[in-house]
Amino acid sequence: MFGQLGNLAELMKNAGKIRESMARATESLGQVQVEGTAGGGAVTAKVNGRLEVVSVRIDPKLLADGDAELLEDLVTAAVNAGLVKARDSAAQSLASIAGGLAPGGLPLGGLFPGAGGPDSGDAGRP
Repeated sequence: MFGQLGNLAELMKNAGKIRESMARATESLGQVQVEGTAGGGAVTAKVNGRLEVVSVRIDPKLLADGDAELLEDLVTAAVNAGLVKARDSAAQSLASIAGGLAPGGLPLGGLFPGAGGPDSGDAGRP
C-alpha cells in the first residue's frame, strides 16, 4: 500500500514539467492536419488536432448537379471522417507525452471520445 507513495511523490515533483509538456503538446495540435473524404473524394474536409474544421473542398461537378441533399450528406460524412482521424491523431500525440493520461489523470478516451474505439475508422461515411 505504501509502496506507491514514492510514485505519487515523483509525480508531484514532476507536475510542473508534465504541465509544460502538455501545454506544448496541446498547442502543437493546431498544426496537425488530417483529411476526411466522402463520395470517392468528391468532398474533402481538413481538420486540425484541436478538432477544428480548417477547410472543405467540394468537386465542382458535384455543385453542378444541384443535389443539395446529397451535398449536405457528403459534407457531413467528410467532416465526421476528418474528426475521427483528428481525434485519433490528437490522442496518440498526447498519449506519447502523458504516458496514456490526459491532463487531470483522465484516460485519453474521455478527452477524445471515440479515439481508438469501436466507432473510429469509417465512421460517418456513406
